[in-house]
Amino acid sequence: MAPSQPAVLHHRELDFDLGDAQACGAGIACVRQALADWDLAPADGGDATLIAAELLTNAFRHGGGARRLSLDDGGDVLRIAVTDRTPTPPRLLHHRPDTVGGHGVFIVDRLALRWGTRVEGTGKTVWADLRLSRRT
Repeated sequence: MAPSQPAVLHHRELDFDLGDAQACGAGIACVRQALADWDLAPADGGDATLIAAELLTNAFRHGGGARRLSLDDGGDVLRIAVTDRTPTPPRLLHHRPDTVGGHGVFIVDRLALRWGTRVEGTGKTVWADLRLSRRT
């Protein structure tokens, strides 16, 4: 179960019709635009974009395709959530830096304040929280 988050200042959602690479690119573009619209500092954008890319890629590769990307700005925390079509949760395995692939959940685990998964109908949502700072 996801921990509760403070009141949401901004929310953005993108629904996907098909689980393909173009949808992954659209999701990343959605994250970049939301960060710009919400006036978040550029340093936050790199981690947020990378986490969104990893969650979206995992949804396409292992989750039967992404159904939805949600972004919630809670003031000092950004929640990125990707809903896919299979209930099988991601697993954080022993990281092997000498291998090709298999680094997505490790990256999310290292960059996020916290992350988790919850069942959504016949699928699941994988979410990650990041600390934010505002542009001054």
